[in-house]
Parts: sequence; structure tokens; C-alpha cells
Amino acid sequence: MNQTVLEAAGFIDTTLQNEGAWYRADDVESRVGGALGSYGASVGAVRGTVRDAGRKFKDLGHDDVTALASLLWGQPGPGRKPVYERRLAAVVLLQSRVSMLRHTDLTRLEGFIRSAHTGELVDLLISDVVVPLLKVLVGNDRQRADVVINRWRGDPDDWVRRAASLTEEKTAMPEEGDGHERSPQP
Repeated sequence: MNQTVLEAAGFIDTTLQNEGAWYRADDVESRVGGALGSYGASVGAVRGTVRDAGRKFKDLGHDDVTALASLLWGQPGPGRKPVYERRLAAVVLLQSRVSMLRHTDLTRLEGFIRSAHTGELVDLLISDVVVPLLKVLVGNDRQRADVVINRWRGDPDDWVRRAASLTEEKTAMPEEGDGHERSPQP
């Protein structure tokens, strides 16, 4: 992993810790059932931190962005729980760089979905990263992506099946010729 990615991850992690508050951390940890730790940074602080990291580390390419997202998604250190705000920062990073992503990145996103431990993160990954990615894919890349989403539908993992359902719901196109979007059926 290159040094710039490590520095960017360190910058984001340190900033999020500095922006944290114990009462928000307690709220997040109780909301996500204790599976994730929390620094207690606000959503605005997470978004601002990712924006600042983007300005400070301007030349991150595709591989750097996906590596940074993986670092943020993982554990901050041996024996420590993954941290909600780091994972949220990974989603915000991918959202801000979705134009760089490829159909092959769905495998990484699937791993994130499997280990999300909360519907909040799954929903954000789908609405802010997967759906925008699918909307710009064409030709063989879109066909390959559709194969992945179809596979998710039959996956034994509840989060992955939920992701498939949300993806299909959010990418549903109106039938040709009627000009009306369809509402999801209950």
C-alpha cells in the first residue's frame, strides 16, 4: 500500500477522533448494537473530513481511493472494533469518487455490505455508491454488474439480499413508452 494512502487514512482517523463527542459515541454504539465502535463524530464532521482529505491528498487514483476505503472500513488496530465513523467516511469517499469506480468494484462493495453490521451503512452504500455506479455503466460492464446484483438476490446473507432488493428498487426504470415511474409494490 502506498504511503499517501496510509497518510490519508491517518489524517481521516485522527480528525474523526478529534471531532468526536462521548454522547454521540454512546448513541451510535447503542443504535448499531455494539458491533461497531464509535468516535462520536457528527455526520457533518465526517463529510467535512473526507472533503478536507480530498483537498490535501489530491492525486488519489482509482486504486488509491479503493484502498483508502478498505483501510477506513477495516479495524483501526489489532483487537479493536471497526468504527462507525470510519466506515461512514469510506462511504462518503466512494460517493465523492463514484465516477472513478468500475463494475469490478462491486466485489469490494459486497464485502463492505457483508460486514456492515447495520442497515444504516448498507442503505448508504446502495443509495450513494452502488446505484450511482450502476447508472453510469454501459454495455458489457453493466451486464457484468447485473450478474453480480442478480447473484446477491439469492445470497444466504441477509444484508446482501437486502442490498440486492434496494438496488433493484432504486434502479427500476419505468416501462418503455408510458413515461411514468413505478412505485415499489408493498
